[in-house]
Amino acid sequence: MSPYYVAPGDVLRVAVWKEPELTTDVFVRLDGRITVPLVGDVKAAGRTTEELTNEIRTRLRAFLEVPQVTITVSQAVSTRFYVIGQVTTSGAFPLNSRVTIAQALALAGGFREFAKRDRVMLLRENRGERKAIPFNFRDLELGTNLDQNIVLESGDTIIVP
Repeated sequence: MSPYYVAPGDVLRVAVWKEPELTTDVFVRLDGRITVPLVGDVKAAGRTTEELTNEIRTRLRAFLEVPQVTITVSQAVSTRFYVIGQVTTSGAFPLNSRVTIAQALALAGGFREFAKRDRVMLLRENRGERKAIPFNFRDLELGTNLDQNIVLESGDTIIVP
C-alpha cells in the first residue's frame, strides 16, 4: 500500500507522550501548513505523517529532552477524486473504497451525448510529478485493453472532453 500524503483540509492528531498540553488536533490550512504548540508553523501538505513526526520531534528537542511524538490522520478530507467535462455530474467524489476509472465515470452519471469516450484522460500527481494517463472507454466497451481501467488514488482527476 502506498503511503498517505497529507493534503489541505485534513485534520491531524499530534500527540506528545506525557505532555497533554502539547497534544492537539490541527487543521491543514489551504497554504498546506499546520500550527503546533511550541513548534509554530510546519509545512504538512505533500508529506507523510512519518516525515512530519520526525520534523516536529526534532523541533521539540529545543524544549523537551526526549519528545515522543505520534501523528495520525483524524480526518482525511483529501481522499477524493474529481470528474470534469462531458459527464452528467462533474465534481468531487469521495474515495471511500476501491474505485476504477469506469466506476468513477458511472458515479458521475455517465457520459453526455457528445463526449469523446475514446479520449478520456486521467491526471495524477504523485510527489510533485504529474502524469496524464489516457483512457479509451470504447475499448472497455469492446472488452479490450482492460488493463487501462486502473484504480483511482486520492486527488486523481478524470477529464472527459
